[in-house]
Amino acid sequence: MILENLMTAIGAVLELKTLFFMLIGVTAGLMAGAIPGFTIAMAIVLTLPFTFGMPSEQGLATMLAVFVGGLSGGLMSGMLTGIPGTPSSVATTFDGFPMARKGKPGLALGIGVWSSFFGGILSAILLVTLAPQLARMGLEFGPWDYFALVMFALTITASLAGENMLKGLIAGALGLLAATIGEDDINGVARLHFGSEELKQGFAFLPVLIGLFAFSQLLSDVRDPEKARGALMKGRTEAVRIEHLRAIKEVLSRGLNVVRSSLIGLFVGILPGAGSSISNILAYDQAKKASKTPEKFGTGVADGIVASESANNATAGGALIMMMALGIPGDIVTAIMLGALLIHDVIPSPTFIGDEPVLAYAIFFAFFLAHFMMIGMQAVCLRIFVRVTKVPMYTLAAVILGYCAIGVFSLHNVEFDIWTMFWFGILGYTMRVLKFPLAPMILGVVLGNIAELNLSRALAISDDLTLFLTRPWSLFFITVGLFSAVFPWYQKLIGTKKWTLVFMPVLSIAVSLPLFMMNGFVRPGIGGGLLLLGCYQLWKRNRDGWELSAPSEHLYKE
Repeated sequence: MILENLMTAIGAVLELKTLFFMLIGVTAGLMAGAIPGFTIAMAIVLTLPFTFGMPSEQGLATMLAVFVGGLSGGLMSGMLTGIPGTPSSVATTFDGFPMARKGKPGLALGIGVWSSFFGGILSAILLVTLAPQLARMGLEFGPWDYFALVMFALTITASLAGENMLKGLIAGALGLLAATIGEDDINGVARLHFGSEELKQGFAFLPVLIGLFAFSQLLSDVRDPEKARGALMKGRTEAVRIEHLRAIKEVLSRGLNVVRSSLIGLFVGILPGAGSSISNILAYDQAKKASKTPEKFGTGVADGIVASESANNATAGGALIMMMALGIPGDIVTAIMLGALLIHDVIPSPTFIGDEPVLAYAIFFAFFLAHFMMIGMQAVCLRIFVRVTKVPMYTLAAVILGYCAIGVFSLHNVEFDIWTMFWFGILGYTMRVLKFPLAPMILGVVLGNIAELNLSRALAISDDLTLFLTRPWSLFFITVGLFSAVFPWYQKLIGTKKWTLVFMPVLSIAVSLPLFMMNGFVRPGIGGGLLLLGCYQLWKRNRDGWELSAPSEHLYKE
């Protein structure tokens, strides 16, 4: 029966009409993702009316194609111009743009494309095998757990700050401050508006993002008249091409990074409302912490691109799991898809796969197939975008700024969004000149509203603050967050200070406690394994007389 349903679903997706619409959807998604300010959600919304008259399998396959294309399209503008096309490609810009500026745009784009592909394929496989089980895990999360998750994510500020920790923390605090301006989402109380009706709206995320990254980058590029008259890739553009074979080797040689980042993306996708804007930064941070050369991140290393792009495409699989198994949208895109399902009188539930097997398998296969289409179509689209590197900077800056202004204005049709982009662009340029990192500020803007919203919900339900420590997931993220905040110092001093010898064993033991508190047998079993591992490491350190070793020898010794 399963094989019969699977073959029926594959046959429905492989119809010429469905394949044609999916091909158009992938191309539209790539273009939408590459245009700063034009979000994936906007592309999906524009696609939705065209799917009303289609069969369920065909309509959802088309929207999935737009979704996959959009997630991968953001890397084009991010790598070639330094402007992330979508929030899901913010971390891709950290290393993708420097690599392209070093004369390797073809390799950078290739690594991004194939990382997206492998992350999406891994996510699709897990989507088929683990959908119901992973979706139930997402149901365990309450506002306390979401707030703790965001607090954990904010500790990434320490890693993204680079050498100057104080400037990084100041930048992160500025991002959080910007997120507090405007009306409170829970109570509707306006804060820090100074009598301005425009400020009562608050700052929309995309104008802030485009201002900080795009406008400030453009100002930096055209500051020097000689540089402004030059091309984006001065002297190297004639040899630019997409290096697929070399990129595949680079990605496959970092298999652990791909798997780890894909799992992070899948897990974040399961959490309603989290989305790829968080997962790509989380994966980037974990890749940096696991690297033997973390100081090279941000200068154009392949691991940074692999982590971000693997995670953001894998997030789509996690979001689909929640939509299908529980009817809970993992992000705004799957919320739109959920609406499409309801229009077709299909109601997602834990029994969705059993009740609608053909449609369920069609979604699985369409998600899988869309990644292969993305590879083929992006190879064509990238050839066009690579030609952008031949354009003089002053011309390119004017065109990009025009597109950014149009994209920002089209979000809400509000002039204030353009001014938001302008003033945050000036702020971003000033921060660049003064050597303040922009990434922590972006992180504060992205996560500030999520943190405030869930803290307000938690306190509205109960004023008992001990719930943050007695709920297992909340305790898990608080514990990991505390260790994550200290990790940059640990990584810098490992093997030179005695306290670094107990860091990893104590982390294993501390993390085991919330795992013991969770339901079932698997997670407490993992907690037991971590407890034994931590105790063994402490015993071994004691047996060796707490002997210090060189950082390069000790970091991956165990």
